[in-house]
Amino acid sequence: MNMPSHVLSYVRGLERFPAYVYDLPGLRSHAEAVCSALKSPQAADGPELYYAAKANPDAPLLRVLAPFVDGVEVSSGGELVHVRQVLPDARLAFGGPGKTDEELRLALDLGVHRLHVESPHELRRLASLDRPAEILLRANLPVATSGAALSMSGPFGMDEDALETCAELLTGHPRLRLRGVHAHLASGLDAPAMLGLASRILGWAVPWLRDVCGITDPEVNLGGGMGVDYTAPDRLFDWKDYAAGLAALAPPGVRLRIEPGRAVTAYHGWYVTDVLDVKTTHGHTYVVLRGGTHHLRTPVTKGHDQPFVPLPSGGAQEPTQRATLVGQLCTPKDVFARDVPVPSLQPGDVVAFAMAGAYAWNISHHDFLMHPKPEFHYLDH
Repeated sequence: MNMPSHVLSYVRGLERFPAYVYDLPGLRSHAEAVCSALKSPQAADGPELYYAAKANPDAPLLRVLAPFVDGVEVSSGGELVHVRQVLPDARLAFGGPGKTDEELRLALDLGVHRLHVESPHELRRLASLDRPAEILLRANLPVATSGAALSMSGPFGMDEDALETCAELLTGHPRLRLRGVHAHLASGLDAPAMLGLASRILGWAVPWLRDVCGITDPEVNLGGGMGVDYTAPDRLFDWKDYAAGLAALAPPGVRLRIEPGRAVTAYHGWYVTDVLDVKTTHGHTYVVLRGGTHHLRTPVTKGHDQPFVPLPSGGAQEPTQRATLVGQLCTPKDVFARDVPVPSLQPGDVVAFAMAGAYAWNISHHDFLMHPKPEFHYLDH
């Protein structure tokens, strides 16, 4: 894959490894394109766009995204405090299972825009605080989605029996205002599959909210899950088709909201490191890199080869052999890419892993073996 010239120039000047390098101009351009697609004339009154901070909550990235999003979705008290500090005026939605009483109070103290309720017990605890709150009920619908990288079932949200219980509880707590439902059911889908899922969610949610809860102008949060293809970095989610499809699906008076994370930031982060050793064992070549998957957990988590750009000191980048790229950890699972074509790499050469802007450093087991942490660089020119 190709590395933007300004990123390549910066990476070639690095003196210490590993390092995360974030391409803020690239992120800004991508966010603007996503926003324009969602708010285009073809999409009519497009969905509200909230960024899922769990994908990457770094402050410089949040500040770049702020002009292009309608709000930020957070999933813990820590994220809530962090995002509120970085973006004091941002609208926030607070979701996720297992919220503590302290987190519920914090959400109300910091003025979250929407609170996503995950269970009747959580609703009762929120009601016991006796304070106003604008809420969505998170639905766990029995919808099978083929091709999904991840199905958000199990502990996430509620089935119809639990939702009915919440509807009954709300009649006795007028300070809790039900606005609609949240239904993030799957991740890793292309635009047609996402639209099919949205159609099924809306087909259930709008009648249920009207008939059971008396809400005729509901909000329906469709969550995130827009696919990111690590095998084809240049193949982006089709935001224009998705937005046009949502405009055709949305009934009058229904406010749609989406919460992408990975599909917004993944493409604009690089994990850059250097070669420590190259060795052949039982006929297989291993390139041992400084750092490892304790810094970049993504390839192990998703079971793929992380796309990369080799930068050998000799300059030649044409593949001459096959090798497995590994880190320094004392586990055979510390693999970035397995049996992939590479040029002739030597100790001191540099390898830059692409698509490291989401679910990378922030979900990695940083302190395993206590190796030094990477440096962080944010390019803004």
